[in-house]
Amino acid sequence: MTTKAPAKDAPVLPEPITAENLAQRLNGLWDWISDHAVEIAIAVGVGTAIYFALAYLQRRARIYADRQPDRLSLAAIIGRTLSKTKQYFLIMVSLRLVVGFSEAPLGIVQVVTFLFTVASVFQVAIWLREIILGVIERRASGSDDAGSETLANAMSLIRLLVTVVLFAIASIMVLDNLGVNVTGLIAGLGIGGIAIGLAAQGIFSDLFAALSIIFDKPFKRGETIGFDTTTATVEKIGLKSARLRSVTGEEIIISNTNLLGKQIINYTRLNRRRTRYMIGLIYQTAPDRARLVPSMLREIVEGAGAVFVRSGFVGFGASSIDFELDFDVMSSDFEVVFEARHRIGLAILERFNSEKLEFAYPTQTTFTSAPDGTMIMPYPEGGFPVTVHEKG
Repeated sequence: MTTKAPAKDAPVLPEPITAENLAQRLNGLWDWISDHAVEIAIAVGVGTAIYFALAYLQRRARIYADRQPDRLSLAAIIGRTLSKTKQYFLIMVSLRLVVGFSEAPLGIVQVVTFLFTVASVFQVAIWLREIILGVIERRASGSDDAGSETLANAMSLIRLLVTVVLFAIASIMVLDNLGVNVTGLIAGLGIGGIAIGLAAQGIFSDLFAALSIIFDKPFKRGETIGFDTTTATVEKIGLKSARLRSVTGEEIIISNTNLLGKQIINYTRLNRRRTRYMIGLIYQTAPDRARLVPSMLREIVEGAGAVFVRSGFVGFGASSIDFELDFDVMSSDFEVVFEARHRIGLAILERFNSEKLEFAYPTQTTFTSAPDGTMIMPYPEGGFPVTVHEKG
């Protein structure tokens, strides 16, 4: 009969505890305590000192974080992270140092090492969670009230997702240290994550879009933006959709993902707004009079307090000689810009009327000809007959 040799990579399992070997184990433990009493006493003292020193540092970190004027500063985040150090981690750090100094038996060393590994893995997961959440809040700092409200609503979900991911990774690492084959578990979690992601793709897409708006700050509540053919003021940024008020009064509700996928023009952050007028004069305008138009327009614009950019002849229209005027109003307020356009437009009308410059409008001149090609008038050459009525 042949005995199958164990695989080289197979873990060496400890001998199970039975009634026969329990007394032997207890005797070995007592012998170790008797032989190393001094070392154990010193190790316990050192471990206790280490524990209190680490506990003191944890308490000082909490006090330091609470005293920071800006709770979202890097110093406050680091202090708050260190203050989340758990008591069991401090105990296991002390025990790990003690067993290494006191030459403890292999069994005790293995148990303490394993517990220290578990405590360290989960403690690192807690630290990482606090750092990630702190960085997210710091990145979103400076948002308006609506952005803060949206972030507050999203933080509970973000905290849950971050906690689940980090502690899942920590649990896998612990199982791997126990000798469990985690390949199948990782594959199952990956497939499950993909399935959940596909099922909630729209929800997560809009959520991440809302966070992108909060972090990147392309616009905030109260700002006027333009996209496609819509110009509206942002009223609220939600987890799934944004609510805007158009310039004509309608409420526009659009998903965050759809909104971020468009080209957005933020009018509020302009320090000036440019306006263009197209002006057409009749073809009967004399050239020397037409040459004066740009200078007239400059005087009108500068007299209204706006910034003249350019003006000049741009083309021959179907019924007009076309001029173009560009000017800037030094304000981001649409009401101020609208009022300036109103005043400048009426000033142009008044000035051109006083200068006898006529605005063009669509006109057509019709010519008729005889069958032989001779041009004729559309009415009798002698004109229409006139009937005179005399009073009797």
